[in-house]
Amino acid sequence: MDQRAHALQTGWHAKQAGAADELMLAATLHDIGRAKPVAAQWPDLPHELSGAEFARAHLGERAAWIIAQHVPAKRYLVATDNAYSAQLSPASITSLQRQGGPMSEAEVAEFRAHPSAIEAIMVRRWDDNAKDPRGPELTIAELLDAYDRLTGAHRDDPLAGRGSAQRVGRALRVRPGRRTLT
Repeated sequence: MDQRAHALQTGWHAKQAGAADELMLAATLHDIGRAKPVAAQWPDLPHELSGAEFARAHLGERAAWIIAQHVPAKRYLVATDNAYSAQLSPASITSLQRQGGPMSEAEVAEFRAHPSAIEAIMVRRWDDNAKDPRGPELTIAELLDAYDRLTGAHRDDPLAGRGSAQRVGRALRVRPGRRTLT
């Protein structure tokens, strides 16, 4: 499954759960730090932190925090939910060790205390469920409409949000002015 399909499937899960636009966008873009243009901009950061920097510039601080925390949310879930731990794949268990393993009690308390912790956990669960090569996906039109609503851009105003929308589109390989992937 490629990253674009995984992203759009994660966004679909968010939409099905009734997520607000900001959360749906954070879910869809949770791995944007893996995109070459984004990774090149922040080459020394892991994907969740380069993705957070991208989100900070284009979506805002809350979405950036949620994206940054989708990896720690896995560590949180492993520390607090035995059923979650039991369903991890061998590859996920390997990456968990590189990511620091289960959170300590102090880390769990600190993570849980953040006002957006629940949203980061939801993104993690949607991420985990978005690995079906034939699964449903959010459409590009739905993604761009959510972005427009969040940023206040209007399609009838050719100058509204163009810089950010074009950068988001390039990262997703969406042609400006079109609602399809290239």
